[in-house]
Amino acid sequence: MLVSVGMYLPLETTFAIFLGGVVKGVVDMIAERRGHNEAQKVRTGNNGVLLAAGLIAGEALVGLIFASLAFFAVKYQVLAKPGMFWISLLILAGISVFLVKVPLDNAGAADEPAPPAANM
Repeated sequence: MLVSVGMYLPLETTFAIFLGGVVKGVVDMIAERRGHNEAQKVRTGNNGVLLAAGLIAGEALVGLIFASLAFFAVKYQVLAKPGMFWISLLILAGISVFLVKVPLDNAGAADEPAPPAANM
């Protein structure tokens, strides 16, 4: 399945999937280093999925805004200056830190009961 996804999706999409896997790997590695139990790991995963889903939904809404601007032939200027690449990398790094820090900070205490997903 992973090979087939890489064959028919463009590099931009598959690289975003790869970066998501890297962020998940970093979260799992830090959680393991902190000695989180199974309930804390599930809480961390649940928070990460909710954050990522919210970012994906926000991206879709922005895409709809740009599509409506194109439909109504509204002219807008995209900032395509040389320094914008580095600014976008800083934004990507900030989002990555956000997706690592927030779930780990909301892992809860070790003695808290496990969420329903931990019992499955």
